[in-house]
Amino acid sequence: MSSLTVAATPTPRDPTPPTSIGDGLPHSALTPVFSGLRIGLHVLIVALTGLVIVLTLWDAAPDAALIVALALVFLTSYAAGGRLARTRPRCWVVPVWMALLLVEWLALTLLTEDAAFIVFPLFFLQLHVLPLRAGIPLVLLSVFLTIWSMSLHVGLSLGATLGPLVAAGVAVAVGLGYRALLREAGERQSLIDDLLATRAELAATARDAGTLAERQRLAREIHDTVAQGLSSIQLLLHAAERTVTDPAALDHLRLARDTAAANLQETRRFIRELTPPALDTQTLPGALARLAASMERPTPTDGRATRVSLHVTGDAVALPMSLETTLLRIAQGSLANVAQHADAHRAEITLSYMTDEVTLDIVDDGRGFTLTDAAAQSPDSFGLVAIRQRVEQLGGSFVLESAPGQGTAVAVTFPTGQVAA
Repeated sequence: MSSLTVAATPTPRDPTPPTSIGDGLPHSALTPVFSGLRIGLHVLIVALTGLVIVLTLWDAAPDAALIVALALVFLTSYAAGGRLARTRPRCWVVPVWMALLLVEWLALTLLTEDAAFIVFPLFFLQLHVLPLRAGIPLVLLSVFLTIWSMSLHVGLSLGATLGPLVAAGVAVAVGLGYRALLREAGERQSLIDDLLATRAELAATARDAGTLAERQRLAREIHDTVAQGLSSIQLLLHAAERTVTDPAALDHLRLARDTAAANLQETRRFIRELTPPALDTQTLPGALARLAASMERPTPTDGRATRVSLHVTGDAVALPMSLETTLLRIAQGSLANVAQHADAHRAEITLSYMTDEVTLDIVDDGRGFTLTDAAAQSPDSFGLVAIRQRVEQLGGSFVLESAPGQGTAVAVTFPTGQVAA
């Protein structure tokens, strides 16, 4: 047989970790705080380096040209390295960037003692862009290099020793506080996302409950008005046949009664579509078994009954109500097509539970048809269109196989994990 397949596949997302202060964080009330810290660090490094340049030119130092050039190289390395770390976050970029800045700063400090102040914002940068196990040792190394370089200029003194140590202690305390704030911001955003997801689920549940209630109301209204009216018309026409003797009028009455009977049957099918069997009080296999028993009826041509059998494979598991209802609707629509158009003697329903998916197959031995006729979406094929739409809405796959004289097979497959999510 030929086949027609429709499938849907989800697309995962892969988040990117932040590589600098405030980068990669979702927008929240703390976003301005992180943005301010990032801008403050940039301003502090640029201002202290600019101060070194100004003091060097003011004092007319012998190595003024070399100091200014090295300060500009330091600023260029800082800007270029930060941009490279954000755009190409590889494991070697940040350590190489930190080592380059430390070497350039040390060379600048050996030329002029004023450059020692730049180590303070470097403490914050090292603690932020590196893990604690690497950031804290690098801060201690920077403290040692600061004390050593200052001793070459002014000699070893208490102030030259305590100053870098106190600055490093403040930087470590602030860095740990920043990490705690960052972690709290992430947990807070995660909680907000969970609340939003829960609200969306509650809204969807309320919407589904409202839809179900409206369908049940429509089913009751149709049953109490249209179905009862057609049934009454059928009884009245049957009674009128007993009193009419004119053959032509009798034929018209019988035609009207048959038309009313056919419409009553269609109306009852609509009511069944609107009100599925009680899935909340029995399992899906039980509902399918009751459906199969109710669908056995004589074929229009020879009066033989269409035998409908149900087979369940695998261990039955609880499925989401939306998925169970969809499977039941598909079985109803397929069996309705079998009863109305297939002229079949046998039909089989197979419900298969597998590890991560569930499948439903409906096969009959009826007259069959060509798939091009179904693709044309004639009025008789609306049931197949409805089945395909139901499958696509839940991200499943739909397969239709048929050929003239060889029956029809409808197979649907749903990934249970995806639908549950």
